[in-house]
Amino acid sequence: MLEPIKNNWRILLLVAVVFGASVALFAPQFSPDTAPGEGVSEAQQGVTNLQYGLDLAGGTRVRAPLEGHTATDVAFDGDTPDAVARAVAAEIDDVSTRDVGAVPDEQAVEVTDPSVTEAQFREAMDASGYEYGSIRAGVTQETRNVAQSVIEGKINEAGLSGGSVQQVQSITGEYFMLVEVPGEGRQSVIDLLEERGTVQIDIAYPTGDGTAVQEEVLIQEDFAEIGTAAQAERGSGAYVPVTVRNTAETGQSPAHGFQDAVVERGFPETYTTQGDRCTYDPETGETETPCLLLVVDGEVVNSFGMDPDLANSMATGSWADSGNFRLTTGEFAEAQTISLNLRAGALPAELDVSGEGTSSSISATQGENFRTYSLVTGVFAVFAVAGMVFLRYREPRVALPMIVTALSEVYVLLGFAALVGYPLELAVIAGFIAVVGTGVDDLVIIADEVMSEGEVNSRKVFNSRFRRAFWVIGAAAATTILAMSPLMVLSLGDLSGFAIFTILGVLVGVFVTRPAYGDILRRLLTVR
Repeated sequence: MLEPIKNNWRILLLVAVVFGASVALFAPQFSPDTAPGEGVSEAQQGVTNLQYGLDLAGGTRVRAPLEGHTATDVAFDGDTPDAVARAVAAEIDDVSTRDVGAVPDEQAVEVTDPSVTEAQFREAMDASGYEYGSIRAGVTQETRNVAQSVIEGKINEAGLSGGSVQQVQSITGEYFMLVEVPGEGRQSVIDLLEERGTVQIDIAYPTGDGTAVQEEVLIQEDFAEIGTAAQAERGSGAYVPVTVRNTAETGQSPAHGFQDAVVERGFPETYTTQGDRCTYDPETGETETPCLLLVVDGEVVNSFGMDPDLANSMATGSWADSGNFRLTTGEFAEAQTISLNLRAGALPAELDVSGEGTSSSISATQGENFRTYSLVTGVFAVFAVAGMVFLRYREPRVALPMIVTALSEVYVLLGFAALVGYPLELAVIAGFIAVVGTGVDDLVIIADEVMSEGEVNSRKVFNSRFRRAFWVIGAAAATTILAMSPLMVLSLGDLSGFAIFTILGVLVGVFVTRPAYGDILRRLLTVR
């Protein structure tokens, strides 16, 4: 029993790998997490678990820089980053410290307010007294990293499966954020990216002279937990459950500060029954009662009062221990947007999507055509390779295993793509075709070497010839991997996918399919 397994373990390994690829391709456990209508287009859902990228599913590609200016080689003179940022912000009219950042690791100070010109920023740096080297357009590496993380969070929270975000650099040295979202139209992607997504809670309350005052009480950083949007138990409204942080490194915690502000503005005295309502007028900004305002990107999207039990718990001082709260909206779509913005966070700088050529889109129909053409090209490549192999050997025992083995490499790579959720692009398909070509080349080397000196009389003779062929294959594989490695690690867009799957195909060939083909030939050609 053990002898057949020992002699044919390479073939069994190939069968096991192909079986694993089949599980990854067809088992429901490995299907995309979201269903059609929840961010994944129908083109990305099908019989298999494969996901298609922009080229094959249609979608939108956005390439845009982050707006801002950066001062380089800044001498901080021992000051903290916050002190430097405040000093520079104080020298620019109508700019808050939120729009000025200091990054000691990069010896840089940046301003991310798009209305600030390079000349204004230069004057502010000069007036602040900090020495610096030069001013350049763009933001720091730290800000780009944060922006990439935020955009990825927005894409994930919106359920846009297969989306990707990269930082790319032009020949002139300018950095861009490259965002690709399969299955989505241009405008929906632009809408997702264009806003910085700031969410805050304000209190509006009446004063003695009949006017109303609006003050900020909670910002995004004050929320410890953000729940998912949900429909209200009664009526047509919706809400987002949140938890306000009740701890602070210094001073008062956000939960205690919010609780004190609510009590000070008279919420417990105003909201004593379920019938009490907020009277805030969004057109005039006036109110006769204290109200909580939900402000998204500087615009009031909803105003609401407070549940009597919640107001009472704040009056007694017990609410801040838990910090649980609900942000209510009139529509479920608004609640989803708020949850998205809170979870993903705000972009540290605005994306400039106004320039020509910053975005491009591929329709779903065009993507479907690309899939069809890719399939036709792949089938043509297989038949072309099969025809040449049969013309060369005219021996089914050699040619048929060669074709099956070569195709198994592509099948295994498809299984890997399904397993890791790698979206298939035209460049990846090109990598598959390259794998078929290089794979058959190696198999031809094996067949020629084994059959070059006539009949294979024994296993010992076969193994000797196979080892000579495998040394050639190993050297060729190493050369291919070395040549493709720079394409895999550099930010070169679609070329990375081509390189990744070409290298994976070479590795699968060297460690799995080529040895298995050798065992198959040994069984078919060895006399004894």
